[in-house]
Amino acid sequence: MVGLICLLIGGATATFEALNMPFQMMNMPVVTSQYWNIVYGRTAGEAAMDSEGLQTMRTLARNMAWLLKCTSAPPAPGRPNDEEWDNMNFIR
Repeated sequence: MVGLICLLIGGATATFEALNMPFQMMNMPVVTSQYWNIVYGRTAGEAAMDSEGLQTMRTLARNMAWLLKCTSAPPAPGRPNDEEWDNMNFIR
């Protein structure tokens, strides 16, 4: 997934958002960062000059490592129980 995130270009942010929505709807943890997880570059080596994009990726990596440590450390805290689904019918 991180490789996919690095390859996204500016116009694909809506696609990235749509890819994340199912995870959010299923109460799965989503690792966040400080901005869109994108590094820009048109030619080989150009992305290495995107200091903001690289900082965003480092923040993402630190947050991902932290989440992995939290979820694998004994005793694992476990996930909170879900409430029973309350389906609202807006058509009356």
